[in-house]
Amino acid sequence: MSGLDVNAVRCEALFVSALQRSDQPTPADVRMAIRRAVRALGSRGCAARVAQEFGDHPEVAVERMRWARRLVDNTVTESARPATVHTLRFGRRTMAACTSQAA
Repeated sequence: MSGLDVNAVRCEALFVSALQRSDQPTPADVRMAIRRAVRALGSRGCAARVAQEFGDHPEVAVERMRWARRLVDNTVTESARPATVHTLRFGRRTMAACTSQAA
C-alpha cells in the first residue's frame, strides 16, 4: 500500500471546495477551504467527488484541477516549507521547551 500524498489530498480538497477562481483567494482563504473540505468529506470523499467531476465534466475538471494544483503549489506548499525545514533542522520542540530557551 502506498503512502498518502498530502499535496494530492490538498489539491483534491481545494478542487471540491466552494472556492472559485473569481474569488481571487488569499493564501489564508485557500488553507481554510482545504481544511473545511477535508473536515466535511475526508480525503476519500474529496477523491470521490473529484472522480465524479472528471467523469461528468472532464474538460471543466481539468482546468479546475490545474487551478487547484497551482494554488496549492503557490500558497500551501510555500508556507509549509519554512516550518518543515525548521523541524528537520531542530526537531519538534514542545512549547515549554521553546519558552524556557527564550527566557
